[in-house]
Amino acid sequence: MGAKKKLLQIKDAFQLAQKPHQNHAKLVVALKSTYNELEDKEDFHEKFIHFLKYAMIIYRREPAVEQVINFVAIFVTSFYQMEKEDGSEEGEEDNLLLNYVFNFLLESHNANSHAVRFRTCQLVNKILGNMPENAQIDDDLFDKINEAMLIRLQDKFSNVRIQAVLALSRLQDPKDENCPVVNIYNTLLENDSNSEVRRAVLSCIAPSARTLPKIIGRTMDVKEAVRKQAYEVLAEKVHMRALSIAQRVKLLQQGLNDRSDAVKEVIKKKLLQAWLQLTEGDVLELLHRLDVENCPEVATPVLNAMFSSFPLQDFVQNCKNLDSRKLMQLEDLTAENVLYWRCLCEYLKSKGEEGEDLLEQMLPEPAIYADYLLSYFKNMPVLSEEQREDFTCFENLMTKEFIGQQLIHIIGCMDTTEEGGRKHLLVTLQKILTLPTTSTALISLLAERLLGIIQDDDRRIQMIAEIISEVHEPIVTVDQPVDVAEVRKRELKLAEIKVKLFEAKAALEECINLQDFNEASVLKEKITELEHRKNDLIKEAEQPEIKEIRVEKNDPETLLKCLMMCHELLKIMSLSKGIGPTINELIESLILPGITNVHPAVRNMAVLCLGCCALQDKEFARRQLTLLLQVLQVDNIKVKLSALKAIFDQLMLFGIEPFKAGRGNNSQSEDAHSRMENCEEESERIEEEEDTAMIHNLLQLLSGFLDSEFSELRTEAAEGIAKLMFSGRLVSAKLLSRLVLLWYNPVTEEDVRLRHCLGVFFPLFAYANRSNQECFEEAYLPTLQTLLNAPATSPLAEIDVSNVSELLVDLTRPSELKPQSKKSQDYQDLTVHDSLAMRICNEILMDPTAPDVRIYAKALNSLELSSSSTENVLVLLNEILEKVKDKLCQRTIEKIKMTLTKDPNVGKDHSERTEEMGHSETTQETDITLAENAIHNEEENNKDTLHIPVNEAKSKATAKLKSTRSKAGKGRRKAAAAEVRSVSRRKTGTTEKCGSESGDEIPESVPVSSSRPSRRAKTVALEKTRMNLSTLLKMEAD
Repeated sequence: MGAKKKLLQIKDAFQLAQKPHQNHAKLVVALKSTYNELEDKEDFHEKFIHFLKYAMIIYRREPAVEQVINFVAIFVTSFYQMEKEDGSEEGEEDNLLLNYVFNFLLESHNANSHAVRFRTCQLVNKILGNMPENAQIDDDLFDKINEAMLIRLQDKFSNVRIQAVLALSRLQDPKDENCPVVNIYNTLLENDSNSEVRRAVLSCIAPSARTLPKIIGRTMDVKEAVRKQAYEVLAEKVHMRALSIAQRVKLLQQGLNDRSDAVKEVIKKKLLQAWLQLTEGDVLELLHRLDVENCPEVATPVLNAMFSSFPLQDFVQNCKNLDSRKLMQLEDLTAENVLYWRCLCEYLKSKGEEGEDLLEQMLPEPAIYADYLLSYFKNMPVLSEEQREDFTCFENLMTKEFIGQQLIHIIGCMDTTEEGGRKHLLVTLQKILTLPTTSTALISLLAERLLGIIQDDDRRIQMIAEIISEVHEPIVTVDQPVDVAEVRKRELKLAEIKVKLFEAKAALEECINLQDFNEASVLKEKITELEHRKNDLIKEAEQPEIKEIRVEKNDPETLLKCLMMCHELLKIMSLSKGIGPTINELIESLILPGITNVHPAVRNMAVLCLGCCALQDKEFARRQLTLLLQVLQVDNIKVKLSALKAIFDQLMLFGIEPFKAGRGNNSQSEDAHSRMENCEEESERIEEEEDTAMIHNLLQLLSGFLDSEFSELRTEAAEGIAKLMFSGRLVSAKLLSRLVLLWYNPVTEEDVRLRHCLGVFFPLFAYANRSNQECFEEAYLPTLQTLLNAPATSPLAEIDVSNVSELLVDLTRPSELKPQSKKSQDYQDLTVHDSLAMRICNEILMDPTAPDVRIYAKALNSLELSSSSTENVLVLLNEILEKVKDKLCQRTIEKIKMTLTKDPNVGKDHSERTEEMGHSETTQETDITLAENAIHNEEENNKDTLHIPVNEAKSKATAKLKSTRSKAGKGRRKAAAAEVRSVSRRKTGTTEKCGSESGDEIPESVPVSSSRPSRRAKTVALEKTRMNLSTLLKMEAD
């Protein structure tokens, strides 16, 4: 009797298993003892499943239920282990429980209850997971589990799919090309709408040649958690050699620039550390595997990430290539070690006082470094035309140039406050710039460093002018051409001297014979002088005359070098400096001739220089505008792009007035004497018309690039017009309409920069003030009519007109205006939406039978109307109801009428009005609230950067949400239904979507509190909702 009392009953085991600190191992041993004692195993199996069902009908992840599930998995798999250990017949009998449970689960996987399906998949996952590494199961059972879980991967509940994914992880065979599990994993990674499912697949999928591209693709997932998981999988399961250099670079570039700090941390702490271990801690070897020469913009943040993860002293000590002078031997310089040197110096300098002492250990004195730099550039190879065609020679030159760039960057880390070192460095940089071996790729960087050391603009101008003069017109020595007449004269003179010398010698002998020594000494001196003159003439005849002269060099490389230095100077000069005599001389002798040069690179740099000069002087800009416009029309795309930027810069700085006023003043001065008093007004009117025509032609030319076939020109034109409008230099509803159409146009789908620029511009511009919203209001009908009238062959025909309408309505919301703009709103009776309502009503009445009246009616329902306009709008609505026959449109108008007639506070926030109405359709105000919640973190990050009021940031966020809702085909009619769902104005749909990605994610609806509950309140609520299975079990026992 005593032994029987100790036996643990199944019911008691399930009750004990719920307790949080219960030792499941002891419980398993106790229940197995009971199992072994029983003769009727079948009865045990049935009771075991009976009590398991209580846990399986609960969907919520209650701790008690989770404990029971874990206990069941451990208990069932313990029989499998025992069978393997003993290998007895009894073990085979005991394995019946495992098979019995599996069969029960496989029968239950397609139950109607999502809770049962969820728990079934979870149990299969846990049982398979608890089996040993070398476990084997029957082929039939394997096929059944595989088939059942593959079906569950298509379940509409994401939590069920997640458990099915986890259950299949041990059933995949990466070596089998036709493995159904691997195939479905690949499909889920790319197509499953729930981020947690994609994350589960990443944690389970085995990397292989087939799955690796899919894993890498998830590093660009829209969800932070998925991106993070993808990088973790790559760090832990994928060897660096399995990735190409391009893939490595891309992964690091995306990861280190990710907007999520958590993803960046994974890159720093896991991926980089894993790769560093594979290179045995050799940073230079890792850099070599990243090909830093072709992508230094990736290598720099990689090194900075490493420097931030370890003590800086270790990196300084590991820099073994530096000699006693704190320099690397010229022959030891490689792309990797010089980049490492530069990045470490820049990182130490960024640390301020903390890195100052360590920086001194890494860098020599400026004077020593200047000589080192000069010696390197003197040894730079100059390739002939034949050598340039040889890839090896060209590659070697490119490497030398890259090393040179890094050495120039190091100058920025040096302390140039000491006068002697600074002067020596400046002289050396001047010498390097004038060296014929210095490549054009290094000129801009050298000039930038040189100008950075000099603080005074006048000194900068003087120094660059001297260097340009020396490069453009170097001093060369030339042989003087031989003049026949001069040679003849020299020969006659020499003959004359020889005759005199002969006569003097004869006279000397005679004097010696006569012993007239006084005369002899005089003659001797004369002979010596004649000998000297004779020798000088002979030398003069032998050596041709050499002369130093300045020779002007007009080859493309020289002109490009000069223009690059000039451009760097003009970029750094203060805008208040103006155009002095030296700059004027450079314009006349270098820049203007450069614009007509044959070589495109020279022309492009000349246009950039001309654009910078124009910003220095308004009158000069006015004179050169015509030249820039000519370039804009006839040159190649790169030069056109530079000219377009230059014109937009001038319009931004000066506005349009100088370009028309200057011409007007000239015409006034010319006609001043001939003008009569009675025709003054007439002439002023003509001038005004001419100015208007000039502005119109200029804007027409600039806006014409919005339709350019080249995406670069389209983007630059759109960005320039957006800047002019945002700064208040330009107001045009027509151009605004074109920008909206350009943003939606499928042709610009790949222009990421264009769409991003306009996506940011629209909300910032619209919510800045009322006049901007009025501009959007004016653009509303022309934009929609353009889309509605677009021919079927036009890309515009693919755009969802309803979506465009929603955007324009949102951008004109009075409630979204900045606070300071709202104050001015109070003094005006009608809001922008009031005016827009009138326009839309009149448009409907013009053609009540048109199919687009539904779009207009929907827009009317989304407007925030004030009480001032109620009466007028109701009159128009009544008229519309009489004339419009479309039932859906009539119902929408009826709803609007009910709102206007019943709601006493028509002017208040639209989302509140729709709550009181109780109708399903609401405006995007609901969406805006959801958008604020969904991207709260992004808003926090952007708050300091944008320096704009909160409303503006929210507006921008909303627009961003809209712009990214359908990346593959935003605004297309084909995806219209999906898009309407994704930006649904219906309160029920949006609330569900805000809660989770899938509406089925949360099994029980939880009311959202308006204020955040305290920690204690949360604990109390948790205790109340925690489920205990004991009650259910007792009821069953009774």
